[in-house]
Amino acid sequence: MARAKPVARSKSRSFRRTKAFVVANLMLWGGIGGWYLLQPPARQEEVARLVGNLVEGRKQITAFDVAWDLWQLYYSEDFVAAVAPGDTTHVYGGAPQTRLGAKPLRLLANAGYVVGYSDELGNPRWAAYRVRDTAPGAAPERPDNFAVDPRTVARIEPGFYTRSGYDRGHLAPNHAIATRYGAAAQAETFLMSNIIPQKHALNAGPWKQLEQRIATNYPGRFGEVWVIAGPVFGDRPDKLRGRVAVPEACYMIIVDESDGRVRAAAFVFPQDTPAEAPLDDYLTTIDDLERRTGLDFLSELSDPAETALEARPLERVW
Repeated sequence: MARAKPVARSKSRSFRRTKAFVVANLMLWGGIGGWYLLQPPARQEEVARLVGNLVEGRKQITAFDVAWDLWQLYYSEDFVAAVAPGDTTHVYGGAPQTRLGAKPLRLLANAGYVVGYSDELGNPRWAAYRVRDTAPGAAPERPDNFAVDPRTVARIEPGFYTRSGYDRGHLAPNHAIATRYGAAAQAETFLMSNIIPQKHALNAGPWKQLEQRIATNYPGRFGEVWVIAGPVFGDRPDKLRGRVAVPEACYMIIVDESDGRVRAAAFVFPQDTPAEAPLDDYLTTIDDLERRTGLDFLSELSDPAETALEARPLERVW
């Protein structure tokens, strides 16, 4: 009979852990419910959407995401009081601007995104797009081929990347654009004006992970987000076939607007970023990206809002 006691103790510990988990969840949801009843109608609608996406279960949102987001959305210091003027169809806060005296970029507008393209570098310097929350559905079949963009002077060909050691890396992502704008817009993401050289571990690792959050998780939690992505070049970049400059790193800026306030997350990934690298390790500031790229982001915001937002680092990934 003495041998049965450890089993009984194990069952007792398991019961206590289960009970503690249930109690913690009841307290969490009880707290959220009480807080919800005290909020104005517009905020209740936003919270209802967030919780509805959690219950639906197809956007990789957890109960603790909901609790964290409610705290961040309404009580975090990451937000700056600002609303972007002008057109925010694809770009928030204005298209990135080059430095005074720099060669102007070729602006290429597409159905689901817009690009600032450098014929000199054979690369887009930035691509911007907006992703709204939507009901999950099957994306159109992925196109088989990349294509030359006849709007460019450089006319970079897909074959320039063959056996180069670099992937054809998307800036505006195939899946997010396909599920919001359809097959024709998806095909435009395979234009070479949307492509930069990326090492495979980066392209298929942290970059893809962040794209997946942007396509599904972030819109489900925040309603919509705006993204600017692009390459970071050194002083003397190598070139594929003497035509396509190879960046030393890649950046991404994600913007979230809520209730007359804005926050941003900025990342920079070196080309040698490991496939399993945690995203938190690559957070930076927009100020740092402006210094490294020579671009001016969010220039249509008021000067105080732009200054505060661009200097503010995040402590953790959303």
